[in-house]
Amino acid sequence: MHMITERLVSIDEIYAAAEHIANVAVKTPLVRAPFEGAGADVWLKAESLQPIGSFKLRGAANKILQLTPEEVRRGVITYSSGNHAQGVAYAARAVGAKAVIVMPSNAPAIKRAATLALGAEVVDVGVASSERLAKAEELVREHGYVVVPPYDDPAIIAGQATCGLEIMESAPDVDLVLAPVSGGGLLSGVATSVKLLNPKAIVIGVEPELAGDAAESFRTKKIVTWPAELTSRTIADGLRTQSVGVRNFAHIQAYVDKIITVTEAEIRAAMRAIVATTRLVPEPSGAVTTAALLFHAAELPAYHKAVAVVSGGNVDPRQLAEVLTEAP
Repeated sequence: MHMITERLVSIDEIYAAAEHIANVAVKTPLVRAPFEGAGADVWLKAESLQPIGSFKLRGAANKILQLTPEEVRRGVITYSSGNHAQGVAYAARAVGAKAVIVMPSNAPAIKRAATLALGAEVVDVGVASSERLAKAEELVREHGYVVVPPYDDPAIIAGQATCGLEIMESAPDVDLVLAPVSGGGLLSGVATSVKLLNPKAIVIGVEPELAGDAAESFRTKKIVTWPAELTSRTIADGLRTQSVGVRNFAHIQAYVDKIITVTEAEIRAAMRAIVATTRLVPEPSGAVTTAALLFHAAELPAYHKAVAVVSGGNVDPRQLAEVLTEAP
């Protein structure tokens, strides 16, 4: 059983992260989202408006901007299905470091192309998270690269936590915050910021039913791993990680109130609702929190003001067109 033995990120580390990344990431807006059928005061945290189209720039920049000159010379490596890859490539370019990305063969073409366009070198492996990690470790042994983990790292958690910091600065009276969860970087960071600044606010993680390992882990109080054949079924390609990180789970156990799952149809409907209501463009992973608000009201507490994090907007244009034009 995984107990809370990991040191938790402090509010001072989160404020420091906000300073580190100030010239690389942007402070994204809260966009009012008057969805039909949801509570009166719903806002979306538009992380899709980051320079790379997702929140992942926050953690990657916080980690990479703290590297020593010697580490920058060695170059950085990570393993990612797309958004973290772009975050690492963007932040590495900002400091002049080489970036190597180990990517699964089923990564969306749009994310792969964007990573290459940022100057990174891409190495292909199979679909399992474990294959990505093993290949990255092999290349580190060969070349001495510095690993920038996707989620299970204090600097990454503190970086992602700046998203929660901004939510609390923009909406100090928020009483419900929803964030997607996969490896747990975003949820652990957002929950830490929100709870340290307002312990009464409720924080809920949301993930696809077809990749529901985090919900099972939360329920059983121990980290469970789902096979890639199961997690790769969901349209939400950013939420296919097979298990939450150990450090992330410690933060989730300490600060998250609940994790709920949403169906594929609900994710697609939420994408349509976000586009129609706010004109933001969400990728499927970024729409799960709206899906929870729209279709799982019975599992949510009563709230006056809710903020749902739209984690990214890097959606394949053909997929977006298909979702927007299909019959509800």
